[in-house]
Parts: sequence; structure tokens; C-alpha cells
Amino acid sequence: MIGFYELIRKIRKRPALYLGKPSIDHLQVFLDGYTFARRELGVPLSQEEEYFEKFQEWIESKYNLPDTQSWMKIILFYSADERDALERFFNLFEEFIGENVDLAKYAGKIKQSHKSEVRS
Repeated sequence: MIGFYELIRKIRKRPALYLGKPSIDHLQVFLDGYTFARRELGVPLSQEEEYFEKFQEWIESKYNLPDTQSWMKIILFYSADERDALERFFNLFEEFIGENVDLAKYAGKIKQSHKSEVRS
């Protein structure tokens, strides 16, 4: 089974295949279904999935908003449309995982500049 971050990257490459159309709303429904299915099967959260649970709080902090709206609605509010919001989500997601160097290494997305910082 592929990891959670790899799944999100696959969706980014071919959103229509996974979501029906490029839409942040469809992504939210897809991820909710993914989470529901794993819980129904009794599959414990992976490290990536556990960390993604902090994405909501990170988005609220980034946009300086209280916890009254979902991450999807916040991103959509600051976007031109559903397609733009989906692309914005992917960019924000990469920024989110990139802020944690250890997790970024785990996910295979550490940047070259971080590598030199870790070695120092």
C-alpha cells in the first residue's frame, strides 16, 4: 500500500482520475472516505496521517483564522474557484510537510537546503 503523502501526490498528478474533477471539495470528500475506510478496517493511522491531522491547525494559523471553518473552506475562500483551491491545497500541503524536517525526510521531500542544515 502506498503512503498517505504519496497518495496525495498521485492525486495532484491526475486529479480527475481520483476525484472526478479538479475540485477541493471532491478532495475533501475523497480524504474523508479514505479515513473512514481505514478506520472501519481497523487500520491504525500512519505517521503521515497522524501528522496531517495537524494540517487544520496549521491552516488556521497561516491565515490567522479561528477554528470555525474546515481547512477546505478556508483555502477555497482565498481562491478563485474550486480548481484554483485544489492547486493551492497541494502547494500548502508541500509547505506544511516541508516545515518539519524530520517528517519531510520520512516523506522523501526534504529540500537540498535542509540537508545541509541537518548535517551542521
